Amino acid sequence: MISEKETGVKLNCFDLFCGAGGSSHGAASAGFRVAGGIDRWALATRAFAANFQGAKTFTAPIENLSPRAVALELPRIDLLLASPECTNYSVAKGSKPRDELSKLSAFSIIEFAAELRPRWLIIENVIQMRRWDHYASFLQELSGLGYYFTDLTLDASEYGVPQRRRRLFIIADRLAPVPQRISRRPGRRPAVKSVLDLNGRWRERVFDPSRYAKRTTERFERAVRALGRDQDFLMVYYGSDGAGGFQRLDDPLRTVTTLDRFALVRSYGDYHTIRMLQVPELQRAMGFPMDHHLAGHSRRDQIKLLGNAVCPPVMTSILRELRAGSAG
Repeated sequence: MISEKETGVKLNCFDLFCGAGGSSHGAASAGFRVAGGIDRWALATRAFAANFQGAKTFTAPIENLSPRAVALELPRIDLLLASPECTNYSVAKGSKPRDELSKLSAFSIIEFAAELRPRWLIIENVIQMRRWDHYASFLQELSGLGYYFTDLTLDASEYGVPQRRRRLFIIADRLAPVPQRISRRPGRRPAVKSVLDLNGRWRERVFDPSRYAKRTTERFERAVRALGRDQDFLMVYYGSDGAGGFQRLDDPLRTVTTLDRFALVRSYGDYHTIRMLQVPELQRAMGFPMDHHLAGHSRRDQIKLLGNAVCPPVMTSILRELRAGSAG
C-alpha cells in the first residue's frame, strides 16, 4: 500500500482503465501522487482504492463518464495513464469476432486528455493495437492536442520483471520531445524460479499421466525428453507459441494472462509432483510487491486482476526516464 506521506510527491496522476493499479503503482514509485482511477469492474476499483489512500475512484464504463465532471473532483493532473480494453486487439481472442465499439473506447482517452491537459500521457496495450484500423487516426488526434509522442514495444523482462511480457507503450509529452528508447536494466533477465516458493506447503499431487488429458501428458513427456527426468519445470496451458507447452525455471516466465495457466512440475527421481502456481508467485512475476492488496477476491478474480495489469517496474522506468529528460 502506498500513501502520500510515504512518497512525498508533488505531481498528480490519474489512471483510466485502472484495474488493480499496476500503472499507478509504477507511477507512485517514480514520485507521483495517485489522485484517482476509473474502471468499469467494481472489483478492480475496490482493489485500486485499497492500495491508494485518498484516491478518487469511479466505477463505470469510461464512455459513460463526463471528463469535465470527473475533472471537477480532481486536483491538477500532471500524468494521465491509460490501458484501454485489450481483448479485442489481442491474439488471445483467437478467431472470435472483434467488438469494434469496445476498441473505440480508446478514443475516450483523447477526451480526457483534452479536458485534464496533463503534461504526460502514457497508454499501454497489446502490440496488436498497432493493427487497429483507427490507430493512425488515434495518434493524429493525440498530435492535435499538442503532444510529442512515440510508440515503443517494451518487454517487461528487460526491466527487472521475471516475465516475458511484450507490450505497446505510447509515450507522450506536451512540453518536450520524448525519448525514443527506455533504458533497460543491465544484466541477465530474471528467471521465474526467483519468484517461486519452492519450500512452501502448497497442495501438490503426484503426476500420474493416466489421470490427465492427452494434451497435458504430451506436454509433460516433451518436457522430460528435452530436460531430463531430474529437472523441475513449468507446464504451460492455453499456449500456442510452439514452445512445446513447457518452460525452464531459469528463463523468465511466459506472459501472465487472466487464466490460471502455469503448473510447477517437480522431480523426485522416480516420480514427479505438480501444482498450479499460486497468486503470490504470479504477483511477484508481474513485478508487484507483496504489500499490493489483492485480498478479498477469489483466486480466479485475483489472477484476472494480475493478468490485466501493467507491470509496475516498466512504468516506473518509463516515468523516471521522462522526468530525467524534463529536468535536463
